[in-house]
Amino acid sequence: MIELFHTVSGQCSKITTERYSTSFSSAIRLLHRDLRGPVYNIYGFVRFADEIVDTFHDYDKAALLEQFKQETYLAIDRGISLNPILNSFQQTVNKYHIDHKLIDAFFKSMEMDLSRTTYCTDGYKEYIYGSAEVVGLMCLYVFCEGNQHLYDQLKAPARSLGAAFQKVNFLRDIKADYNGLSRVYFPECDFNNFSDTDKQQIEKDILADFHDAYEGILKLPMKARFGVYVAYKYYMSLFKRIRKIEPAQILEMRVRIPDYKKLMIVLRAGVKNQMGLI
Repeated sequence: MIELFHTVSGQCSKITTERYSTSFSSAIRLLHRDLRGPVYNIYGFVRFADEIVDTFHDYDKAALLEQFKQETYLAIDRGISLNPILNSFQQTVNKYHIDHKLIDAFFKSMEMDLSRTTYCTDGYKEYIYGSAEVVGLMCLYVFCEGNQHLYDQLKAPARSLGAAFQKVNFLRDIKADYNGLSRVYFPECDFNNFSDTDKQQIEKDILADFHDAYEGILKLPMKARFGVYVAYKYYMSLFKRIRKIEPAQILEMRVRIPDYKKLMIVLRAGVKNQMGLI
């Protein structure tokens, strides 16, 4: 039966999410059960594309990404794919009528990773939009479940949350990006002379994104609010740890949130949720 194939495809996206990101998979489990599968499907798709450009160093990345891109659009058009990750993704795209322009922007940012190693301000903004903000917007389609008015109302905060997550990732992963991939995402930053001023300016920008995002989280439907809030708190906790680290240290280490801290975040968020404070 075709439903069994779709179920197995969805399970592949779920496993992909769980293996690549314990934080996101934990937050997804806190969404309403109706929303979990579609969000796993989005993350699985995003993760596979990201792997092509970040880790497939012994292969023709450009050819693989182009093939993945073409197969993505073909899957969406056909409503089926033998690639389980793409099959589960096309189901979500077609069910929630996700704007294909978001997918276009995502692939454009992935293509930028193949050739660019530094960014001007405009290129930086374009990259973050395509690599992170559009992922938040895809998820927002799922959260709003067809309510276009609500989607339009929450677009800006969803973009801010995606941007905040991505910028925190950039700070956390400076060592891997700079030393391993020779990438410098932050405009006009010289990581050979990364200063307090550079770091503080980046942190100020991230704080503004988090502030704007929080206002939108409070307006999300109940099915989505708690899970998104926990993801927000995970990243805010990670960001606070990064802020305490000297610029030179951040080039030598990768900051993580201990498991016990993640549990405390969920417990505290749960109490606030029960009290109707989120």
